[in-house]
Amino acid sequence: MRYLRYAFLAVVAIVLITVALANREPVTLRLLTDDLAAVTGIRNQVTLPLFLVIFGGVIAGLVIGFVWEWLREHKHRAQAAAQRREKERLERELGRLKQKEGGQKDDVLALLET
Repeated sequence: MRYLRYAFLAVVAIVLITVALANREPVTLRLLTDDLAAVTGIRNQVTLPLFLVIFGGVIAGLVIGFVWEWLREHKHRAQAAAQRREKERLERELGRLKQKEGGQKDDVLALLET
């Protein structure tokens, strides 16, 4: 199984290197359109190789997706934590009740319950 994982990672690395080598030409990214930049006076732009823009977009999409999913699953994690706390409280209460009536039971039944 470990070799399959290494083979898969090698194939992914080869594909990423191929995409990077095929898309080396520079592109200019602008923060605002030319008209809006003239009005605001902000002319932020950067020139990067195209493969960095592609990989950056993929990474940004993954991060946004992970954060979105983490926020969406918050209610499930909170519910699981509340159920865990309730279970622990009930186990403590059951232990206390067993200790109260422990002297009244038969030794064989006490062993079977534990």
